[in-house]
Amino acid sequence: MTAIEALIERALALVSEAFITATGPGGQNVNKVATAVQLRVNVYALRLAPEVFDRLKQLAGSRMTSAGEIVLTARRFRTQEANRADARDRLADLLREAATLPEKRAKSRLNRVGKVQRLAGKKIRSTVKAGRGKVSFD
Repeated sequence: MTAIEALIERALALVSEAFITATGPGGQNVNKVATAVQLRVNVYALRLAPEVFDRLKQLAGSRMTSAGEIVLTARRFRTQEANRADARDRLADLLREAATLPEKRAKSRLNRVGKVQRLAGKKIRSTVKAGRGKVSFD
């Protein structure tokens, strides 16, 4: 089991779920049955590394409360089981993305000829723009 899978397992063990009435299409079933699930997990209880916590906070955005809870609401499906699985999958994807390190960007290198061509293009562009002034009839 990798560290990311262990993190996801730990998070899913700490999840609290509440079923709420969904909105949208579904006829009388929507009004009678609480099929949407609201999933809550305390991020501080996960004991994440600071850089993983920062990435998770950035990715979660408004889904993270000031108390440190991530709140996900799933109401795409018409059954509680499907919505519960959807919410858990979305939480796992969020944690997986936060736990993976972003790739470092390699600096691009320009050779001498490319640098000369770039500067020549800038010079041509600047002369074009310089010619676009107010016309004076002096």
